[in-house]
Amino acid sequence: MSYRKLTLAAVSVIASATAFAGSAQAQAFYLQEQSARGAGRAFSGEAADTGPQSLWWNPAAIADITGAEAAVAISAILPTSDVVDTGTLIIRPGQAPAPVGGNGTAHNPINNGFLPSGSFAMPLGHRIAFGLAISSPYSFTTDYDADSWTRYSALHTKLLTVDVQPSLAIAPTDWLRIGAGPNIEYTDASLSNALPNLSAALPDGVQQLKGNGWNVGWTAGVQMHNSFITVGIAYKSEIKHKLKGDLSVSGLLGPLAGSNMELSGVEARFSTPAQIIVGARLRVTPQLTFNAQATRFTWAVFDAIRLGEPVNAVLPENYRNSLSLAGGVDYDLSDRFTLRAGVQHAETPTQDSQRDARVPDSDRWNFGVGGTYNLSKRFAIDAGANYIDFKDAPIDRITAAYVGTAAQTPVLTDGELQDAHAVVLSLGGRFRF
Repeated sequence: MSYRKLTLAAVSVIASATAFAGSAQAQAFYLQEQSARGAGRAFSGEAADTGPQSLWWNPAAIADITGAEAAVAISAILPTSDVVDTGTLIIRPGQAPAPVGGNGTAHNPINNGFLPSGSFAMPLGHRIAFGLAISSPYSFTTDYDADSWTRYSALHTKLLTVDVQPSLAIAPTDWLRIGAGPNIEYTDASLSNALPNLSAALPDGVQQLKGNGWNVGWTAGVQMHNSFITVGIAYKSEIKHKLKGDLSVSGLLGPLAGSNMELSGVEARFSTPAQIIVGARLRVTPQLTFNAQATRFTWAVFDAIRLGEPVNAVLPENYRNSLSLAGGVDYDLSDRFTLRAGVQHAETPTQDSQRDARVPDSDRWNFGVGGTYNLSKRFAIDAGANYIDFKDAPIDRITAAYVGTAAQTPVLTDGELQDAHAVVLSLGGRFRF
């Protein structure tokens, strides 16, 4: 057996090495909690609203501001779920299929976390403004126990992204705003999974991958408005990610021992989706505003992860394009106090027979309530609370270790995401200078 071939084939068992674990909030591993104001209405009118809080969704939102403004927010993300084995089998070379064993229920594998965001905008002259939004659109941590039934596809996964979006916006007419800017994104990831030895009596090996990189996309948008309605249309480009890092394999015994190694300079390429966003805000009365928003995600670009030298492998992911729809209301109780509520439905881009424990994602409903209290003309507090309910879904992606070698070991995954939901609590402040 070629030990080099066996070593590189071992990488195939972490086919989702950069397919980071599913978030509990938006779609797959995308986080939408970039505004406490938006959280209160389930993100139903962000592309059509104004001010720096809407920069992530539409840079046109700041075109005709008259003074400098800033917004900060933090969201506490509290997911719960069970990822349950319903009959997963492992087939070691020369042996009959056998239960994968281990703990058959992984409880709350997605960790609680805090997601900060911030934005700033200032006028540069009449009807022209500069803005800056800092966000973390793909960030989370998941942990499965070493004896979990998921161990051959996922143990530990941690992802951090920092997105910096400078924007320039203009208002060429009384009814039109236009804005655009780049998305400069830093990504840092680490993950691990177990590797099966040839005998079930032997302890598992472990594979770990770490990497990081800088990548660039862009956002552009327009807003058309009059005294009672605003329509916003925005496009966020896909980002072609390139990460470089280290791969290690340890704990393999017997004929597989030659595959234990430390490998540096491993390159991974994949794309995160573009977003086509259409939003509207309709002022029905001086106090009441209806909001609506539709977002199309081009998740089909996340079709595979491509590992470069010295691995040279294409790892299929087969995501599909998806859609989210949201509606909500804002109601001004007074000059100081605004109440909000909204509901959002989002499709998962993951598909049955392609879903694994790293991304235990499914269709969901998001229910939001919140409000704003203006402490003064210069300072306001935003708050929002969301309850997200996930549909039960199969975890059934077949994987294999040591593909293409005599040691090839398929894992016939048969599990389910059950009883998944999340509570998200958001708090923010807005400042006018």
